[in-house]
Amino acid sequence: MNADQKKALQTLKTAKGQIEATIKMIEDGRYCVDISNQILAAQSLLKRADLLIIRQHLKHCVKEAFENDKGDEKIDEVMQLLAKVIGK
Repeated sequence: MNADQKKALQTLKTAKGQIEATIKMIEDGRYCVDISNQILAAQSLLKRADLLIIRQHLKHCVKEAFENDKGDEKIDEVMQLLAKVIGK
């Protein structure tokens, strides 16, 4: 496991904790705005973890593909992924 994967894993574990806390907040009947803020914080962590995984993919998988003259396939793959990330 490389550094980006380790950071992504830790970020996902933090997000998991926030999601569990959000569930508890709903079960406890907490204020809706507080719940929404917790959800937004978890979404932010998920996005951060996703970017770390994409970075790892670029640094390793895409780099390797270019070294083996298969980079065009990876460019298309990354473009499709980024379109999903930005919501297009």
